[in-house]
Amino acid sequence: MKTNNKKATTKKTKSAIRSTIKEKAMTINVGIKKEYFKTRHICRVTFRLPKTAATDAKSVCIVGDFNNWNIHADLMKRLKNGDYAIKLDLEPGKEYQYRYFIDESKWENDWKADKYVRSLYGDSDNSVVMT
Repeated sequence: MKTNNKKATTKKTKSAIRSTIKEKAMTINVGIKKEYFKTRHICRVTFRLPKTAATDAKSVCIVGDFNNWNIHADLMKRLKNGDYAIKLDLEPGKEYQYRYFIDESKWENDWKADKYVRSLYGDSDNSVVMT
């Protein structure tokens, strides 16, 4: 009697495809999302740091030009999947330098920043978002 291996292979292939699509969807949401409003002169920027950049982190703050580099001003929210996110309303038409500050001890750049510039201290780059 011949077994139907083709069906089993098709199920495995479909499952692998679904897994890949799910992983890609998760990584698409990581980074910067910008929303512009017609009635208000703001750009609402959603910053999202993937859990792989902040494994086992207790806290993540976004620090930059928009908050005078205050390391406590903008605490990011930990999402169910382990990523960290925050929405900030910024003035359109500007460039803002920023970095993520993890557990008050480690600096991390945004892996999906619009660009990077050398820090004033010369020992690292800063992420840049252009609104």
